[in-house]
Amino acid sequence: MNLAHRRLLLVLAMLAASMAQADPIDALKTFSAMGKDVPLLEPGKEVELFSHKGHGCLTHMWFAMDERVRVRVYVDGEETPSIDMKLTNGHGYDLHGHANIWGVARMGHLGGVHNTFRIPFGTSVRVTLLPLAEVMDWVTEDKVWWIIRGTENLPVVVGGVTLPDIARLRLYTLEDHRAEPLEEFALCDTPKSGALYMLSLAAQGERPLGDWRDQTYQEGCLRAYTGGADEPMLLSSGLEDYFLSSGFFHHGRTYANDAAGLTTFNRDENRFSAYRIHDDDPVFFQDGLRLTLRCGETRDGEPIHSPPPTTYTVYTWVYEW
Repeated sequence: MNLAHRRLLLVLAMLAASMAQADPIDALKTFSAMGKDVPLLEPGKEVELFSHKGHGCLTHMWFAMDERVRVRVYVDGEETPSIDMKLTNGHGYDLHGHANIWGVARMGHLGGVHNTFRIPFGTSVRVTLLPLAEVMDWVTEDKVWWIIRGTENLPVVVGGVTLPDIARLRLYTLEDHRAEPLEEFALCDTPKSGALYMLSLAAQGERPLGDWRDQTYQEGCLRAYTGGADEPMLLSSGLEDYFLSSGFFHHGRTYANDAAGLTTFNRDENRFSAYRIHDDDPVFFQDGLRLTLRCGETRDGEPIHSPPPTTYTVYTWVYEW
């Protein structure tokens, strides 16, 4: 064996050793914390529930407490949280009326409320609670039960694609927006590249249900303007269609699966809440995304029947990088 061959073998051995040391599995380390029957909630006062320093992802949060609370997640020392959600709408259902018992892989309402969103952070993460009510629920009072878990150095995978290490999950919120008939309004607007992850929506038409025409705000299509485009990519043929149903939820029953769910539904009050998860159905974009919804729709320039003014609360979850 000549000198050149020996040097090559040495280089290959050093490279193999380096790769072994850099095995990403060796860097994975799970952390977990819980609270049990802890009196924390005080009206209008934000309290820290959990904090962790390092690099990785939150993978699980579970709460049992008064539902009239905002959950906030601060990553990498940010002063304004990139995730600031009502406990209810952030988990795909609306507080008006009793939410059905349901649960899927990513979230659910099973007495306690849970999610398995992967929330990445580079240096640190904090989770806080902000009660919204002046008087706490008599069942739980000011007490909180919680579980928060994550794993250091765990990547985020959407649609089978490992996202860049700089990817961060951001929640865009539109709360109690009253839209006029045929109004097109923005749900999120980011100049970055990324992936649409999830959307949860609660809507109520202002006209009590007389006949099916009062539900025609649900004709509105979801539009995605990507890369600064003037013309949108249409993500649905109607609002209920986006949530994988049809006919203004003509079946009249709630449902839940890993792609979409109808979590509350009241036909008489012309109101519903639903969610759509884009994990197995990824929506990637480059150089910007403006996501919009329309209150009703037109065909050949004419309104499709007569959609009523409608109030929307929409939470849009986007991974950005």
